[in-house]
Amino acid sequence: MRRRFKDLSAPEVLALAISLEEEDARIFQEFARILRHDFPRAAAELDEMRVEEDAHRHRLIEMFRAKFGDEIPLVRREDVRGFVRRDPLSVVRARGVEQIRRQVALIELETQRYYSRAAEAAKDAEVRQLLGDLAEAERQHEVRSAELDPRRQPLSVREEEARTSRRLFLLQVVQPGLAGLMDGSVSTLAPLFAAAFATRSTWETFLVGMAAAVGAGISMGFAEAISDDGSLTGRGRPLLRGLVCGLMTFLGGVGHALPYLIPSFEVATGAATGVVVVELLAIAWIRNRYMDTPFLSATFQVVVGGMLVFLAGILIGSS
Repeated sequence: MRRRFKDLSAPEVLALAISLEEEDARIFQEFARILRHDFPRAAAELDEMRVEEDAHRHRLIEMFRAKFGDEIPLVRREDVRGFVRRDPLSVVRARGVEQIRRQVALIELETQRYYSRAAEAAKDAEVRQLLGDLAEAERQHEVRSAELDPRRQPLSVREEEARTSRRLFLLQVVQPGLAGLMDGSVSTLAPLFAAAFATRSTWETFLVGMAAAVGAGISMGFAEAISDDGSLTGRGRPLLRGLVCGLMTFLGGVGHALPYLIPSFEVATGAATGVVVVELLAIAWIRNRYMDTPFLSATFQVVVGGMLVFLAGILIGSS
């Protein structure tokens, strides 16, 4: 059963404070590890804050040893009603530098409020003084952590981090998504239109198109996920890349299969052809927008390749 904060004994209050400082220091260490490769300045700031949190923990442990002995009771923060909470690291790892900076500021604010409450409740003068000192130190940390807000960073730092974030977005989302969209949009053209002109059946063509899209999505998703773990290339988590690539491959393939739900073969084929044109132009636009490929060059490369596959499917299906 969760206990109220005011019901804790003095040793338990100190034990909670020790646990909190230890956990915060490890969170800052993990944040720094996540950011070190791409955002070294932010990681260095977090390293400094971790060292200060460790110093606070040492002061608390010395106070506990002097007052209550060497055995620190196990009091978990989740056992105390209203005690500060932290997001799971699995959630934190999915965030970028801006979200981590804001999370650090929130951690410092919560810790400062805890020490203030603990100091007010402490009856031992020495313990009360230590907790008050730590509350003041956390207030200074709160001021410092507020400066970590992205909006308060120097313009040069913000520009550098924006460039790095864009590069990571390209590596981890745009590139696998574009590869999947290109594969799904182009590779499924031949089997779809071959089936269409071979059977003249819209339903059977739709089934072939769905099978091709699903198969291509699974294949590309697994291929992207197992290509590398991202530790050396900076391409991020394999699962995320695989999901993005597989989903975009499926979407690229299913787009020109859906028109064959229309009963009329001529109408369905005309609509599917229009979808193909839109897909190829979308791919050219993405390459121009994110890969800095000239639009005319990107359009020529994508459209020519797509049209060759498109015509190959029609010729094979009509033979």
